[in-house]
Amino acid sequence: MADRTINADDALQHLLEGNDRFVRGAPRFAAICKEKLADLAPAQRPYATIVGCSDSRVAPELVFDAGLGELFVVRVAGNVISPEVMGSVQYAAVHLQTPLFVVLGHEGCGAVRAALDAIHRGAQERSRIQRLLDSILPGLATLEPGLAPDEELQHGVEANVRWSMRQLLATPEAHARADEGRMRLVGAIYEIGTGRVRFLADAPPSR
Repeated sequence: MADRTINADDALQHLLEGNDRFVRGAPRFAAICKEKLADLAPAQRPYATIVGCSDSRVAPELVFDAGLGELFVVRVAGNVISPEVMGSVQYAAVHLQTPLFVVLGHEGCGAVRAALDAIHRGAQERSRIQRLLDSILPGLATLEPGLAPDEELQHGVEANVRWSMRQLLATPEAHARADEGRMRLVGAIYEIGTGRVRFLADAPPSR
């Protein structure tokens, strides 16, 4: 169960400070001692749940300089909200009671690029990959037409993060916890070139 002394704002501040350490090349968690492992053995108490992409360059524990037991991480290509992802997030909300939830996209996301290729060029992937891309397409429907490819991908990544957030917010549990003031949901983009995590100010509100 989450540390009840940490609220959503505290949790977000921990992530911001951790990412700053990561960008500066001054992480706290270069090694994990056996005493820390023993302390974590009875239960986990993460302060934030991260729904992120499976991209090997975007490991939330590293980019937020978080130690073992601090983050509950759910990773799937394109940070899509499948039933399995939804179930994992529901577990974090109900059983772990993490106060902060983050949908973390990243620059140059291959899944979003493939979804855009399907839109513009009718590209088709193998069946299971295509099913994943079909989960992304609704979030790209509002993209402005006529954008240059690089700009369209950038906007598409952000639109996909917002789409994932909207799906999470549509659940009864999210409504209930937000109404109680016990949950905050934010969107963010990891900048591959700099290591910086940029939080979206204009993402859907958590309440």
